Amino acid sequence: MFHKHFNIPAWFRLLVLTTLLPGLHLAVMGQQSDRPITLAILDFGATTTGRLTSQTLIANLKKETTISVLDRDLTMAAARGAGYAGSLNLSLNEARNLGAVLGCDFFILGDAQTLRRSPSTDSFYFDSYASMFLVSARTGRLVGWERPTFQSATPVESETSLIAELSSKEAQGRFVRLIRGAQEKERDERILTTVHPVPVIEAAPDDDAKRLEVEKLRLPRPYRRFVPAYPETAARAEAEAVVDVLVDLDANGEVTRVELARWAGFGLDEATITTVRQLHFFPAMRDGVTIPMRVLLRYNFRKPK
Repeated sequence: MFHKHFNIPAWFRLLVLTTLLPGLHLAVMGQQSDRPITLAILDFGATTTGRLTSQTLIANLKKETTISVLDRDLTMAAARGAGYAGSLNLSLNEARNLGAVLGCDFFILGDAQTLRRSPSTDSFYFDSYASMFLVSARTGRLVGWERPTFQSATPVESETSLIAELSSKEAQGRFVRLIRGAQEKERDERILTTVHPVPVIEAAPDDDAKRLEVEKLRLPRPYRRFVPAYPETAARAEAEAVVDVLVDLDANGEVTRVELARWAGFGLDEATITTVRQLHFFPAMRDGVTIPMRVLLRYNFRKPK
């Protein structure tokens, strides 16, 4: 038996892909819609407001028939066993590991408190807030965040307003839309990665002088260093955090891709990405030849004085 080998034209391969991809997309959607989305909700701190926030979110999201909220006691036992201590500033690896331990598709973590505020120019009041972070267990990405806050003359009134917001149909709908949007985005990314694999790019090594000397490698350096703005959304939350970004540079030192490696929410991630996209670098070089390279940039955010 003889086998003939044919050279398939590129235009024909593209035609086949564009014909099959919609069917593949529908097939994946059908497979994923067979089961409800699993969601874990962690505690929001040891305060009364924190416990009420967690309980209210669980009760509200359980009303959504396409979402299966995991048992609260089992969720917290798994989180404690994994060493989770309540951080809202996770790397992608930390978030993926936590999601794997929880055994869910998405999880919500956060912090909620009722605080007495004493401004210098007015009488005191009480502030009830809930910082809520929705995270994808598969990718470790921060899907979305929000921080509803209510002020009143008494702690009961401000807390009651907060719980009413968290138990509303609107709050439930926002989380459901975020989860659905994240599902579709991740699904599309998997399909695109199958068709167009992400090119492998060399990562910058650790600052080891001997290693750099042996490899005759010069790391990329920015022309100017810009400091990301500290946004008003972060100021209202008095947020302090670290944001890490992986930056792909081409052989000319221009930024081609930016990806969060550690997220912080409160608008800090967006401020960091906006700043990094404005940077220009002296390109990396090996043996006198410019090369593309991936570098890790870290930004520390602290409350302004």
